[in-house]
Amino acid sequence: MNKGLTQYMLTADYIVGLVDGEGSFTAYIRDEAKPVKRKRRAKAEPKFFLKLVEKDKVILEALQKFFGCGNVYFQKDTRRNHQNCYRFEVTSRKDLKEVIIPFFQQNPLRVPSKRRDFDIFCRLFARIENGDHFTKNGLRRLHLLKEQMH
Repeated sequence: MNKGLTQYMLTADYIVGLVDGEGSFTAYIRDEAKPVKRKRRAKAEPKFFLKLVEKDKVILEALQKFFGCGNVYFQKDTRRNHQNCYRFEVTSRKDLKEVIIPFFQQNPLRVPSKRRDFDIFCRLFARIENGDHFTKNGLRRLHLLKEQMH
């Protein structure tokens, strides 16, 4: 039974722990060397997301309220023994730059592999902000950097 957002006054420590366990910093980087089945408009799409089972949606809504950005989406899962989920996702470069990245720079992740992915994500993001994804060489370098992520 959901008790509403007011019960979930999130702290920075709680969010760090939640993201350490369930969050992801990633980026879609087009690999120009591979044939494309379905061409996406963007060549580079950084994103931060967190996925929880359907009954925990209220936590994702509280996270959205805490950050003041992002969206919560339903994610159906048809695999056997899996539950439907909800996903909190931030894809806006402005929100990533002004809200998400500064938060995790001030409140470092504790899991070493997650912290490493965040560091790589920040480097990817800076290169995307510089327009590296607009050149073949830049896109190749972004792709190589992305491959270092977990």
